Amino acid sequence: MDLYTTFSVLIVLSALFAYVNFRYIKLPAAIGLMFIALVVSILLVVVGSLFPHMTHFFTALMEGIDFSELLLEVMLSFMLFAGAIHIKLDELKEQRLPVILFSTFSVVISTFLVGGIFFLLLPLFGIEAAFIHCLLFGALISPTDPIAVLGILKEARVPRSLEMKIAGESLFNDGVAVVVFLTVLQVAVDPESFGPADIGLLFVREALGGIALGLAFGYAGFVLMRSIDNYKVEVMLSLAVVMGGYSLAHTLHVSGPLAMVAAGILIGNQGKRYAMSDTTAEYVDKFWELVDEILNAMLFVLIGLELLIIDLRPEYYVIGALAIVFILTVRYISIWVPAQLIRFKERISRGTITLLTWGGLRGGISVALALSLRPDMGKELWVPLTYIVVAFSILVQGLTIGRLAKKVVV
Repeated sequence: MDLYTTFSVLIVLSALFAYVNFRYIKLPAAIGLMFIALVVSILLVVVGSLFPHMTHFFTALMEGIDFSELLLEVMLSFMLFAGAIHIKLDELKEQRLPVILFSTFSVVISTFLVGGIFFLLLPLFGIEAAFIHCLLFGALISPTDPIAVLGILKEARVPRSLEMKIAGESLFNDGVAVVVFLTVLQVAVDPESFGPADIGLLFVREALGGIALGLAFGYAGFVLMRSIDNYKVEVMLSLAVVMGGYSLAHTLHVSGPLAMVAAGILIGNQGKRYAMSDTTAEYVDKFWELVDEILNAMLFVLIGLELLIIDLRPEYYVIGALAIVFILTVRYISIWVPAQLIRFKERISRGTITLLTWGGLRGGISVALALSLRPDMGKELWVPLTYIVVAFSILVQGLTIGRLAKKVVV
């Protein structure tokens, strides 16, 4: 199936599912799209078991899409920039300590705790997995993706400070988790070539290099925007920052996701304040909001349709159910530990920690990272487990976080 046909089918399905959800089901957009895609996938699986030829088209469609490459190399750059451009720097500064700790320290804690738990758990089911491969699962399942829940939190009138903690953490921990995953992956591929110092240097180069590159590209875009007043050209310049910056980050082996977050925050604040007219700022906002909505629609439809090609064995449901419990517990611990440090500066209540735990949804990045693994790294196990955790996270946690937010005192 050629690229244009694949893209066309995805857009058509996303538009139809979005219409059905908005017109009839009325769930939050991302959750509704994934729910409909999952229902359609289940129906296709049932029909396919009776009439295999009737589902061949959709199975071939999903098998022809490299989900990992599509998300990590294409969609993620646009989505992170689109999210970052709406972050208010003044509000982010107020929450900088929680955001920094939750997006770095919490990710590392989660990676090692999840990895250790599964290294001990899997032998109970007769499955042997190397510790480094369990760490890979810990790294890929640690990033949160609260895109689907932010709208619900706003409707529940959650304090703005909590919204900023969740939004800021998600933007930065996506990038940090990818850096952690790639670092562990390189150690897994060639363990003899990496000592502790090499691992630390690789992590710092990826993370700080990505942020520096993003600020440089963002500033270059800012300078060009400041010299003109034409919303069409300035929208194109913002697009150039994303595509050029992400491509260069890949070439230089620094973190593209962190580069996009840094560039987005710079252009969304300094750019709007000093380089754009009100008209231009409005067009830039609306353009990136639309890009974000379309890509998120496609992403959650893709996640739902992935069910068609994932091998979900009976024992994986049991391990997946345990994974949900353990990962939520680890999430609580990974938030609680740095929260003790934050308490010296500000009040972090138990209710806030609970909401951050339940609101830390797993999403497409986790699925993409799992699909990027090699078969000898336990891919056939980690992919279905990741899918189960992500599906529960989006459908159950996403649908209940609003009610929880109204009951919990933050």
